[in-house]
Amino acid sequence: MAVSRAKDGISKIKPHMIKGKEEAVPPASYLLNSNESVFGPSPNARDAALAATSSLERYLENPDSLLVPEIARHFGLDEAKITVGQGSDDLLARLARAYLGPGTELVRSVNSYLKVPNYAYANDADVVSVPDDNFKPSIENMINAVTEKTRIVYLANPENPAGTYLNGTEVRKLHAALPKNVLLIIDSAYEEYVDADDYEPAHKLVEDADNVVMCRTFSKIYGLAGARVGWAYAPEDIIDSLRRIALTFPVASASAAAAVAALEDQNHTNSVYVANLKGRNWLTTELEAMGLTVIPSQANFILVHMPDLGRSAEEADHALRKQGIAIRRFASAAYQDYIRITIGQSHEIKAARDAISQFLNGDI
Repeated sequence: MAVSRAKDGISKIKPHMIKGKEEAVPPASYLLNSNESVFGPSPNARDAALAATSSLERYLENPDSLLVPEIARHFGLDEAKITVGQGSDDLLARLARAYLGPGTELVRSVNSYLKVPNYAYANDADVVSVPDDNFKPSIENMINAVTEKTRIVYLANPENPAGTYLNGTEVRKLHAALPKNVLLIIDSAYEEYVDADDYEPAHKLVEDADNVVMCRTFSKIYGLAGARVGWAYAPEDIIDSLRRIALTFPVASASAAAAVAALEDQNHTNSVYVANLKGRNWLTTELEAMGLTVIPSQANFILVHMPDLGRSAEEADHALRKQGIAIRRFASAAYQDYIRITIGQSHEIKAARDAISQFLNGDI
């Protein structure tokens, strides 16, 4: 007897990132493609992770008991409203599994985090992708898209891949228009990089509402992408649901130790924030001086429009890879003419700037 077919929605799942051409190119020296922190983690986090390997034969029985008090203390939050997982992607997948199913819908901005529809499809739910305003989510369009089938409205703030953001007034307007049975998920993976004065940290809305979840991660400014640690802040009943469907041992001991140490080293976090802001502003100015359009970003990357005059985004990607520089392109028509560049260290973004200039001039 043949194995039953997988859920119908799984067949809708497609890759959301474009790999570089398979032609022979040198290995990338500068990895500016996945929004990792090129500044690395705190040395204290490295040391803590290494020390934790002395007991690798043991499961970390309850990572919440170790991490949640430290997260709550660091950010001034309620411990009862926090749980952790294998990066924020794990928590987003759990939220979809808990609240979506056949006959339900997830509403999102059409050019937001391109992996999110996959979480809905994996649970046989439908995805409603609404038009945006030059890569900035449209509050009006998202509100108008909500129906009786809607169970989740997803908002990345700041957005990825574009780096745009909504201010506190805009986010609260969106939330106020949602029915009480609709869950607003705010993916705040890049919140630590924001410098906009009118941005409101997502946890404040969580504390004022019964149907809001904030997801955060240690993968970005804390430099622990390889450790895979994320956390969610939400009302207690939602946290209870997330814990019930978690893996038995969802976080590795070395990862948890590194995350605790990373929180404690505020000097390192501050230095990464300053370096990223300086680099983001510099690279934006340099590329705009070349005549390129850069979408204003509040994250650790920028989205750059490439002119389609024999100098396409695909050709730019390939040219930079031949120079040992990896950047990112996406499998979405809206991003066909764009490349995304992670903000690297000074010498890395200068190399990217120089390579793009040479490419535009036809020198490479």
